[in-house]
Amino acid sequence: MKKALLFIGGGLEAVPGIVLAQKMGHYAVVSDANEKAPGCVTADYVLKASTYDVQSSLRAAMNFHKKVRPISGVMSVASDIPLTVATISNELELPGIPIKSAKLASDKLAMKQQFAHDGVAIPWYSEIFGASDLVKIISKYSEGLVIKPIDSRGARGVLRINSRTDLEWAFSEALKYSPAKRVMVEEFIDGPQVSTESLIINGEALTPGFSDRNYEFLNRYSPYIIENGGDLPSFLPENVQLAVKELVGTAARSMGIYNGIIKGDIVIRKGNPLVIELAARLSGGYFCTHEIPLNTGVDLVGQAIKLALGEKVNPKDLKEKYSRAVSQRYLFPNPGRVVSISGVNQVTCRPSVALCEVRVKVGDEIAPINNHPERAGVVIATGTTRKEAMSAANSAIEDIKIITK
Repeated sequence: MKKALLFIGGGLEAVPGIVLAQKMGHYAVVSDANEKAPGCVTADYVLKASTYDVQSSLRAAMNFHKKVRPISGVMSVASDIPLTVATISNELELPGIPIKSAKLASDKLAMKQQFAHDGVAIPWYSEIFGASDLVKIISKYSEGLVIKPIDSRGARGVLRINSRTDLEWAFSEALKYSPAKRVMVEEFIDGPQVSTESLIINGEALTPGFSDRNYEFLNRYSPYIIENGGDLPSFLPENVQLAVKELVGTAARSMGIYNGIIKGDIVIRKGNPLVIELAARLSGGYFCTHEIPLNTGVDLVGQAIKLALGEKVNPKDLKEKYSRAVSQRYLFPNPGRVVSISGVNQVTCRPSVALCEVRVKVGDEIAPINNHPERAGVVIATGTTRKEAMSAANSAIEDIKIITK
């Protein structure tokens, strides 16, 4: 039966999920403020509403549901708007996470407070109200702190700070990215970080997505914390990987999510995992749409679509079918106006390159990088070993020349 599936957000990284829903035989309805967004161009139906405006999105969805055709499911891909998705799914009595869970996923401080209450392993954290609070606590942490807005995304306003940082500036920089004008800090842990992606089915976390995050540019872009892709399969020992997956399930249940999608940001301290934060959505960066299927053979997005539509998900379909090495790297051209771009076609044709996407064009102005959406493009490469995949990705990045002046 052909069903209408509502995608909240029509950004570029949502397109593979939208196309997959159509291939599965469903109508793709896309809601976005920009009717010319890539996902809207692909969609069967377009609703004009800001993804961040919960009530506007709800009105558009209800109007479509009543007047055009019934909506059978709602989800998002690469858009961190859990409250919008949950509000619509709850109002239409569709599968989805509780409103309370969506609010926790939208507020990093409230999330940490819930985890602390339930005994979920997390770094030390605190809300702060000014630079004077930082002065009082910064000396206690030899590795420094991470300051962040409680309700932003894409690493906007996320900084690693220490006693040498201009703390007034750091607080102001984090604050400007918070719609609620609230800021928190947490202990910086100098250990491996991983991204996970799970479907929670009846309280059990099934986690086919497990990637080592690459922070090789931590010093280059300091104090901003900028990730440069990641690598699969993980180098971590099996017992640590198992502990991470168990922690993700525990944290999801702490948030009240027993059926849904969870993306985890986890850090390892002396072999023990701690939750940095969880997101109640499918990931961005093509992790869910490209890297996981390439690495494991698992169609995570297809299973997430079934879950959103209330269809039965077989846990066997989330089990790893094989393990192929995958590496992702981003483009970081020098700031300035783009005067030429070359090498893209040659890189795209390489058998090892599964994705090559340049997000800037000649004439664009490139600002200094201080958050993830400002990265200029991405490459995903495969190989028979981690080293081979990483080499292929790095080589591709080196061969794409974005010249600025």
